[in-house]
Amino acid sequence: MRIALPDSEATEALGRALASTRPQPAVVHLQGDLGAGKSTLARALLRELGVQGPVRSPTYTLVERYPVPGGEAWHLDLYRIGDAGELDFLGLDGDEATLWLVEWPERGAKSLPAADLRVALAQDGSGRLAGLEAGTPAGAAWLAALADSVRLRGLSPE
Repeated sequence: MRIALPDSEATEALGRALASTRPQPAVVHLQGDLGAGKSTLARALLRELGVQGPVRSPTYTLVERYPVPGGEAWHLDLYRIGDAGELDFLGLDGDEATLWLVEWPERGAKSLPAADLRVALAQDGSGRLAGLEAGTPAGAAWLAALADSVRLRGLSPE
């Protein structure tokens, strides 16, 4: 599924739609160049799930943890890691995470759980374009539910 995101409000609307339709547990790999909107999307998704207070980008901390209904959301930014082995030191081996939001997942290689959903964000003129692809059966069901939700939020899948 491809969705045109003409502005940051549309990116946030997609994040809210992802939150309202997500399976539990869920793993999302967020891909795109610097400034493509990965953190904007993740922040909107977390806010929709009820996260209060600051929602920080994990650029320097590598991982931020947030309480969400049914467990924890782990927001990772792997841009600054040099080797996937560094993930061993982040304490990501527990079962607390019911939602993984992983920016720059290609840097985590096989150390990450498989993506239920891959979201590729790219600049498109003054806006963005989001490409969403299921990686698991749960992800395919998520995309089906999302298709109805994004239309209700005024976004147009291509």
